Amino acid sequence: MIRRGNTPRSAPSLVTKPAPACASPKILGLLVALVGLLAVGGFVFILTSFPDVAPAPDLAVAGTPEQIERGRYLAENVTVCQACHTPRDYTLFAGPIRRDLLGAGGERWDQTMGLPGVLYADNITPAALSEWTDGEILRAFTSGVSRDGTAIFPLMPYHAYGRMSQEDAEAIVAYLRQIAPIDHEVPERSMDPPLNIVVRLMPQQAEPQAIPSTSDELAYGEYMTTIAACSACHAPLADGQPILDMAYAGGHGYPLPGGGEVRAANITPHEGTGIGSWTRDQFIARFKVMVGARDQVPPGAYNTVMPWASYGEMTEQDLGAIFTYLQSLPAIENKVIRFKP
Repeated sequence: MIRRGNTPRSAPSLVTKPAPACASPKILGLLVALVGLLAVGGFVFILTSFPDVAPAPDLAVAGTPEQIERGRYLAENVTVCQACHTPRDYTLFAGPIRRDLLGAGGERWDQTMGLPGVLYADNITPAALSEWTDGEILRAFTSGVSRDGTAIFPLMPYHAYGRMSQEDAEAIVAYLRQIAPIDHEVPERSMDPPLNIVVRLMPQQAEPQAIPSTSDELAYGEYMTTIAACSACHAPLADGQPILDMAYAGGHGYPLPGGGEVRAANITPHEGTGIGSWTRDQFIARFKVMVGARDQVPPGAYNTVMPWASYGEMTEQDLGAIFTYLQSLPAIENKVIRFKP
């Protein structure tokens, strides 16, 4: 019954009023445009603001005999620049460098090694560096910026080299200035996106450290291990970069020219999977036994990219200090299958 004076209430409508027809497309279009502008702005910002590294220092290296010899020792036996920038003979165990092509470059690394593109080792002889200043050479291997401002991908571990002392860095420049010039044109690198842009963010300003006294073996060993860039190879990689919390734990695979894959060893002091059970003498002897070794390796047989012959020329004092430092690291359990045919 409907009482007089009352009007019946209508049932609530189940139909939602439509939004203005033009509102959603406009908002969506504005959002898309904003994202596009931000992306373009970020892209332009990276291109114009990075690498964020200081200009090459105004530097004139003296090039004394003592400085050149120190640079030779570092470049050939500690930082092992020449193990990458010189073609290697992988028909022999550990691929000894070809001294007739010392520093000529041309070695190739690509996606089969977990890298984001195709990279080549540059020619670092005076034939290629004649127009570079001493400061430009030093900045390239300690901060990761080439003469023309191009960012260098840290396959060359300049983040580690940037922590070497100023005198050691200058010694390497002095050494490079006097090796034999070799005319050898190296192909241009080709990096996969987005790393071809992101690589511009990777260089960082060098922070040279003083060389610790050899009497403080732990500190001195840390210095030598750092500039030898051991962690650059003895760690798994992600996007071509070492995974920091697995530093020195090994496991990254390297395809061999003769076939098969070798993996970097675990060199943390883990007793079962690392070098925790090794003695100092065993560690040193493992390197020294490789000096002058020229064992033939048939295709597909076990070989290694580890430049044993180069590192084997380090002094026993330096190798021993590196062992002391490695033994001070956290022990990481990581069983590595060293070779896969």
